[in-house]
Amino acid sequence: MKHSTGEKLFYFLNYIVLALIGLSCLLPLVHIAALSLSDKHAIASGSVSFWPVHLEWGAYKVLLKETPVVQAFRNSVLITVVGTALNMVATVLAAYPLSKRYFIGRKVFSFATIFTMLFGAGIIPGYLLLKSLGLINSYGALWLPGLVSVWNMMVLRSFFEGLPDELDEASRIDGCSEWRLIMQIVLPLSMPVLAALSLFYAVGHWNSFMNVLIFINDSSKHNLSVLIQQMIQSQSLMQEVTNVQPDLALTLTPEGVKAAGVITMTLPMLAVYPFLQRYFVKGVLIGALKG
Repeated sequence: MKHSTGEKLFYFLNYIVLALIGLSCLLPLVHIAALSLSDKHAIASGSVSFWPVHLEWGAYKVLLKETPVVQAFRNSVLITVVGTALNMVATVLAAYPLSKRYFIGRKVFSFATIFTMLFGAGIIPGYLLLKSLGLINSYGALWLPGLVSVWNMMVLRSFFEGLPDELDEASRIDGCSEWRLIMQIVLPLSMPVLAALSLFYAVGHWNSFMNVLIFINDSSKHNLSVLIQQMIQSQSLMQEVTNVQPDLALTLTPEGVKAAGVITMTLPMLAVYPFLQRYFVKGVLIGALKG
């Protein structure tokens, strides 16, 4: 099928706009990566653009040896993995019954969940509630308040509603229990949307910042987001490093170490995303449309 001149022009302009948007997201990250791999004089002179000048790995060595980035990385992985697993279990258990027309009180529970999207208790009541539950300074304070994202639950419910009723009927005729139906039939068919929602939850946990600052008082339990933010704001970072290794001051700058911290925080999500990308678009589209 041939496209008209107007359509070709429209597609061409779309490609240009999308390319500019993509570059506006990519180039700052490339610049930060180049800073983290450049030497002191190149950074100080402002000659680093999108390619490292005089390749130098010292910033990453300092980051690993002289800062608690390894512990913070472990904390981020723990928060993300456990939090995402709890989120997905709770979301499936919430979305599946609400997708069934025979579920008693379906409309009431649906309204109650959607109501929480419009109104929230606020930070202070939430803090007092978690304190009364004894969850302050524990990762439970990060996992429990956002256990179910209502939007993600609605997307998953829409997907479940689109599954053929014949699957349910045939399974029950064969004597399949409700749990076996979910585990062996419904969830395997839902892998694209489950992968997309898992990515949403994982990115949210990995980038968690304000909740960690509010609810986690022990600095040894802080994640990468908080540590990197403290590094960026700290003016005494390089002084602390040079006190331990004075020779590093000759080759490193605070900007290079901070850039290395930003890349360390960003890289894991960039590494995971390509493996889930094929499920991402498909899962969102399937979950967003009924039928």
